[in-house]
Amino acid sequence: MSIELAFRLDRGDFSLDLSLALPGAGVSAVFGPSGCGKTTLLRIMAGLERLAVGHLRVGGRTWQDVNQFVPPHQRAVGYVFQEPSLFPHRSVEGNLRYGLRRSQGSGDSARLEQSIELLGIRHLLARRPHQLSGGEQQRVAIARALAMEPALLLLDEPLAGLDQERRGEILPYLERLHRELVLPMVYVSHSREEVARLADHLVLMDAGRVQAEGALTDVFARLDLAIAGQPGAETVLEGVVDDYDPRDGVVRVNSDAGPLHAVLGQMETGQPVRLQVQARDVSVALTAPQDSSILNVMPARIEDLAEQGTGHVMLRLRVGDTVLLARVSRRSARELSLAPGLEVHAQVKSVALLG
Repeated sequence: MSIELAFRLDRGDFSLDLSLALPGAGVSAVFGPSGCGKTTLLRIMAGLERLAVGHLRVGGRTWQDVNQFVPPHQRAVGYVFQEPSLFPHRSVEGNLRYGLRRSQGSGDSARLEQSIELLGIRHLLARRPHQLSGGEQQRVAIARALAMEPALLLLDEPLAGLDQERRGEILPYLERLHRELVLPMVYVSHSREEVARLADHLVLMDAGRVQAEGALTDVFARLDLAIAGQPGAETVLEGVVDDYDPRDGVVRVNSDAGPLHAVLGQMETGQPVRLQVQARDVSVALTAPQDSSILNVMPARIEDLAEQGTGHVMLRLRVGDTVLLARVSRRSARELSLAPGLEVHAQVKSVALLG
């Protein structure tokens, strides 16, 4: 299954003009500043913007082109808005069953039960929305969208209205959906943290246009994009826990970049993890360092570099099957004669667990 779309929409002084091919599984994050067209894109996909000209095909089925337009209620779409929009006069269970009745799928309660379990809301079923916290309301809204058995789940900044504590409560549930559902999700956000934790595929938007799209790691590490020059520039790595040493609390993870060691607390062998490596925590050496306190040293090759206006240089390093970003001083880059193609040793000072 794939999602193919191309649209143009003109509205006053704003125009949206884009063409995308999104994966048919996992999370595709649409990332960009407010007003760049992220929500408009989702509304077009849901069929809520009739003025958009273009085409949308989901899993080989055409939802819109020059000859036809499938109305919103006939599109197998689950839509989660910034606000939960629950019916105040219905219980949580009543809200969920309303979504089930609108389902374009099998119509049984199997997906409803799965949604309740995945979002951890069974103990809330008898409550009314006013008896729930903001995070609980949003979990119910997501479960209701899933109960409709959608072919596509659209999430429009679902955590934007929550404080930091509530966002921290709901993100693990979104990560669980990512792990356990074979369902394409398009997730709109302007939060770099949310994108790093959830996304597989990343679409960068600005002023109604697509700046870049591709695998999350690849887009994050493109030095021609502003995202790699931001203070929080990072690399996201997938891996599996290989070993845990209780003496020091050190976990060994087999990652795309090779084995990595980090103090992450006790973890089960075989557990999949997503790791974050900040560019500022990566340095390079021309020869293998000896007697170093840094646990992670690996051979690398400089693929690209770009100067930054703060006296630093950003390096794109090829390490194993992936890339790492390293932020070094301009003086260090000059004195070491760092250049594309040079073989170096990457030193990763710190590794963080995402989620």
